[in-house]
Amino acid sequence: MDKSTQYKIFTDPVHGFIHVPKGIVLKLLDHPYVQRLRRIRQLGLANTVFPGAEHSRFSHALGALGLMQRVLHHLRERDTTITHREFESTLMAILLHDIGHGPFSHTLEKSIILNTHHEELTLLLMEELNRQFEGQLDMAIAIFTDKYPKKFLHQLIASQLDIDRLDYIRRDGMFAGVQEGAIGIDRIIRTMRVHQGNIVIDKKGIYAIENYIVARRLMYMQVYLHKTVLAGDKLLLAILQKARQLIDQGVDLPFYSPALEFFFRDNKPGSRKVTKRALDTFVDLDDNDILMNLKYWQHFDQAVLRDLCRRFLNRDFFRTTFLDRKPSRKDFVRWKEQTAAALDRMGLPSDDETVDCYLFYDFSQSEAYTYHSDGIWILQKDVAVEFSKASDNQHILALTKPVIKHYIVHLKEVSLHT
Repeated sequence: MDKSTQYKIFTDPVHGFIHVPKGIVLKLLDHPYVQRLRRIRQLGLANTVFPGAEHSRFSHALGALGLMQRVLHHLRERDTTITHREFESTLMAILLHDIGHGPFSHTLEKSIILNTHHEELTLLLMEELNRQFEGQLDMAIAIFTDKYPKKFLHQLIASQLDIDRLDYIRRDGMFAGVQEGAIGIDRIIRTMRVHQGNIVIDKKGIYAIENYIVARRLMYMQVYLHKTVLAGDKLLLAILQKARQLIDQGVDLPFYSPALEFFFRDNKPGSRKVTKRALDTFVDLDDNDILMNLKYWQHFDQAVLRDLCRRFLNRDFFRTTFLDRKPSRKDFVRWKEQTAAALDRMGLPSDDETVDCYLFYDFSQSEAYTYHSDGIWILQKDVAVEFSKASDNQHILALTKPVIKHYIVHLKEVSLHT
């Protein structure tokens, strides 16, 4: 720890005390763009299944910053040259890496500013912060975008073994109450090295990496892609889909949130360019904007929107059924007919537009480890060996293959069997 630097100390339930250096890093932490992350759940709708999963994007950003400090100090101890400015800029990059997330995190990805990924918005917001702080984020942005000569600094931000993943797997597992997320972070950090300009893991850390890969796989299956979470995601998307349809039809839909109203009325899909006004309005959005509008709309006189909002607020979700194959056109016809009949019985419209708000097909794809373009490297006798080749665990290679699960989200009254 640099004794010449003053710190503000935060207590984190996952990593203990986190020392945030005063100056530009603390100013960024206190900036509204970052403070907004306190009002965005890290795991979207996972709290509807795991009651403890109420932690925020802010706690994750702060935890990642704390881990990054530990890693950079350790690498310095291992004779890696990291200047004060590089140290500070890397902290800024990891602190800001998630500021482009919208309400409910990945649940509404590309649904507020249509077809725009959160990483694109993160970079736009970092560039805006750089203007506000008169160029002090130049190096942080270069590290974030992998344009800085020391590649290992970007690898700590975004790679198969980055600080982002180390924090969220441990943090999400802890708050969800899923023990499989308990990875050996201390062991991984202590065995990190920089070899020929890249992050590698010393051979004695290989078993901690095996545990990390397996934990990532289990967290996807048990938490991130839990069937009830998927059902909640689709229900929330159906509400926004229906609201957009009503506005397009000229219905005067009431809004609680002016920021959300902007994206429904004034920011129509078209140009891929995100305007300054759209960006400024986006940072006014958080989970509360969505929830308060749903509370308004559950009393609105449009039956379908009212029903969807009531279901979401009362956790009366649809059902998720996993399939052993991609469904056929004939399957869809049958399920749509059953959904239309169920809606009739419920006294709701049964047209195709409404059916599409109650029946969804999708598939999930997850890979615990991808080595083809961005692998983890193990240092063996001064030679870096790709992890799947260095490990003697025969199951590791199987974890490099993508797991694809087809699923239907549907009314519980609809049977997927003939």
